[in-house]
Amino acid sequence: MSNKSFQLSSVGSKTDSSNEGKSEIRSIKDLIDQVSGKNLPITDFDQESGFAESVNFPFFAIVGQYEMKLALTLSLINPNIGGVLIIGPRGIGKTTAIRGLIDLLPQINVSHCYYGCTEEDVDQFGIDSICPNCAKKVANNIPLSEKENVHLVELPLNANLDDVIGGLDKRQLIHQKMKIKRGILAMADKNILYIDEINLLNNEIVNAILDAASMGKYTIRRGPISATYQSRFTLIGSMNPEEGILRPQIFDRFGLRITTKGLSSETERYEAYQRAMNYKNNPKKYTKYFERETKIAREELEEARNLVQTVQIPEEIAENGIKLIKELNINSIRAEISLFESAKALAASDRRQVVLQDDIRVVAPMALRLRTSQFMSNFISQQEINDQIIKDKFDLFFKNNIL
Repeated sequence: MSNKSFQLSSVGSKTDSSNEGKSEIRSIKDLIDQVSGKNLPITDFDQESGFAESVNFPFFAIVGQYEMKLALTLSLINPNIGGVLIIGPRGIGKTTAIRGLIDLLPQINVSHCYYGCTEEDVDQFGIDSICPNCAKKVANNIPLSEKENVHLVELPLNANLDDVIGGLDKRQLIHQKMKIKRGILAMADKNILYIDEINLLNNEIVNAILDAASMGKYTIRRGPISATYQSRFTLIGSMNPEEGILRPQIFDRFGLRITTKGLSSETERYEAYQRAMNYKNNPKKYTKYFERETKIAREELEEARNLVQTVQIPEEIAENGIKLIKELNINSIRAEISLFESAKALAASDRRQVVLQDDIRVVAPMALRLRTSQFMSNFISQQEINDQIIKDKFDLFFKNNIL
């Protein structure tokens, strides 16, 4: 990711300070490639103790699926990309990869208040915008939030509208705004909102999510009571097209679109089987084999996040990108946003402040696929023909009347 060399131990062996048997990593692409290809001995993993513990399958332990992993890491570097949609059949690791992001996520200020009150609320909306308990903390110079890792907020498929946007809270009858409790969209503020099987959500919930994603906030009203909550999240969705299509306006909201399929190599499929068994036998022990690589990636992604806002796109490269979009007959302006912002993220991951033409080439398929619409192309062409007929008729009418 950067110009400095990262010494990675061979996955499955003990980590030491020597350089023997280690690889140079220059970018997140190298890290994904090299770590994903390591072999782990299946005999090393004894059965675990049996205690229930939530341990996610390591992100870098996923075999293959290079483009999916690259897209997800770019979305962590630059939220302006607009999120990621992963499309593919069941059982290929879509949800596993997304949940594996948890160990790579950066830190943000997180409120521990039941209502999510933060110092930012006070700065923007005044002291009346926070609950009475937090108002007392502000008066006593007690922080309302502290640094924590970004969270992966999952939207359950059976969630109702009140779960998503919030509803009346019978616990509070004193503070007017706090009669309305936060919903999942407010809890996802500055975090990642993950929606599995997004194509199966009902339209009411989808519309609420799209509005919040577009505005970065939303207002909920219950009779005379209303409250506005921040909702600036990175949206990640996954779907199996066999189970239903996705509305075009939802497709357009996702910056990067990844189409995945099962592993084709027999060697890769057997390696994936071994890794799955290793993890199943002892998840906690298995994840330790990827601790060093995960730590390196987390630190480098954080540096890239700080750098990405300073990355510049040369005018010539930007013009070429726009010409490509025009050649593909894409109408949505979100195409430029996703293409250029993901190219900036890729440059930042390599610790560069200037986007190269090759950055555009790498991210273009992810940013531009599934954006063309034959229906809209035909519709617009027909309207242009009709417009020209109207103009010709008008000119003929005007000429005859003048004469």
